[in-house]
Amino acid sequence: MIKFSPPDITEKEREAVCNVLRSGWITTGEKTAEFENKISQQTGCPKAVCLSSATAALEMVLRRLEIGVGDEVILPAYTYTATAAAVLHTGAVPVMADTQAAGYHIDPEEIARRLTSRTAAVIAVDIGGVMCDYDAIREILEQAGGKKNESRELLRLFGRPILIADAAHSFGSVYRNRKSGMAADFSCFSFHAVKNLTSAEGGCIVWQKKEGLDDERLYCEFRTMSLHGQTKDAKTKAESGNWEYDIVYPGWKCNMTDVHAAIGAAQLERYSGMLEKKKKICEIYDGVFEGKLGRLRHGGADFESNRHLYMINLTGMCEKTEERRNRLAERLFGKGICCNVHFKPLPLLTAYRSLGYTMETLPHSLQSYEGELTLPLHTQLSEQEAYYVAETVCRELYR
Repeated sequence: MIKFSPPDITEKEREAVCNVLRSGWITTGEKTAEFENKISQQTGCPKAVCLSSATAALEMVLRRLEIGVGDEVILPAYTYTATAAAVLHTGAVPVMADTQAAGYHIDPEEIARRLTSRTAAVIAVDIGGVMCDYDAIREILEQAGGKKNESRELLRLFGRPILIADAAHSFGSVYRNRKSGMAADFSCFSFHAVKNLTSAEGGCIVWQKKEGLDDERLYCEFRTMSLHGQTKDAKTKAESGNWEYDIVYPGWKCNMTDVHAAIGAAQLERYSGMLEKKKKICEIYDGVFEGKLGRLRHGGADFESNRHLYMINLTGMCEKTEERRNRLAERLFGKGICCNVHFKPLPLLTAYRSLGYTMETLPHSLQSYEGELTLPLHTQLSEQEAYYVAETVCRELYR
C-alpha cells in the first residue's frame, strides 16, 4: 500500500526528542525559543510564536486584533474548517467567497464584492503549497480603507482590514520573491503530522515588520495569550525566587512544548533536502500527466511552491465529475494507492449548512471540489512508486 502522507522521521528527530526528555524540561522552554528563532530566520519575519496548532494561531491573531461580535471576516468557502472555526470562536461572522474560475484560491474580485463596513479582516488560504495573489488582495483592502474613529489599536494602525494568510500549506513557498510569512500582515503556519515540516502537532504566527508595531511587545502578548493570560511561563517561575506571577486576563492554553519543538527544529535542518525530493516526484507526475490531466501548477515566473499537495482535477473531462472522481479514488485504493480530496467546501458540511451557508453563490468552489483528487506526495515515495501512481491514474481514469 502506497501511503498518502506519512511523516518523514529520522534518527535526527528521535535523538532531538530524547535530548529534551533527558534534559528534565519538556514543556515550553529553550527548545521552543530555538525553533521560533529558526522560523524567524527562515521566513525573514521579525518574530515567530510557536503554538499548539495553526487553528490556535489563527484564533490568537483574530483575538489580538480584537475582532469579535459585530465584525465580518472574508474567507474562501474552499478551505478546511479550521479557517472559519477560528472566526466563529471569536463571535465574528465568516463571509464565504468563491474561488477563481478553474482554480483553488480565493478570487480577489469576490473579496471586493463582499467588503462591507463591518469587514475587519480577510483570511486568504494558500492551497497545496501555492500562495494566493496577495498583491491583488492587498490593493483591494488599501482602497477599502478602515473605519472612521476606529478604537482598536492594530486596526487603527493598519488603517484597513487586516490581511491574514492561512499558510498552513505553504511554509517554504515563495510568491514574487517573498517567502511565505512575508506576503500578508500576519501568517499562520501548520506543523501537523501530514505537513511538509512537522512537529507532530503545532503551529506558528509570524508577521511583517511595520512602522508603529512593537515586535517584542507583540511577541510577549501572544505568548501571554497562549498561557492562560499568565505573566510568567513555567520556565521563568521555576527559577530560584521567581515564583510570583499574575493572571492579567483569562487567556487560552495553546502553547507549543519543547518535545514538539525538538521535532520541528530537527526537521527544519533537513527541510531544503525534503523539498527537493518532493520536487522530483512532482516532475515525474507532471511528465506523465502533461496533456492528459488538469492539475495544480507548483512553479511559474513569479512563484515557487513547497509542493505540499499534488492535486489533479477531472473537471471538464467527463460527465458526472464527482461520481467519476470517487470511482477513480476507489479504483486507485484497490491498486494499493491511498489518495484524498482537498477540500469539501464548507457549506457542504453539516456544521456550516446548519448556520445557513449554501453553495448558491459559490459555483467555482463546487466545480473545483467535484473534480479534485489529491495523489500521494511525500519524501518516502520512491521514483518507481511515483511512476506507478501516475501510470495507474492514467490507466484507470476512464474505466
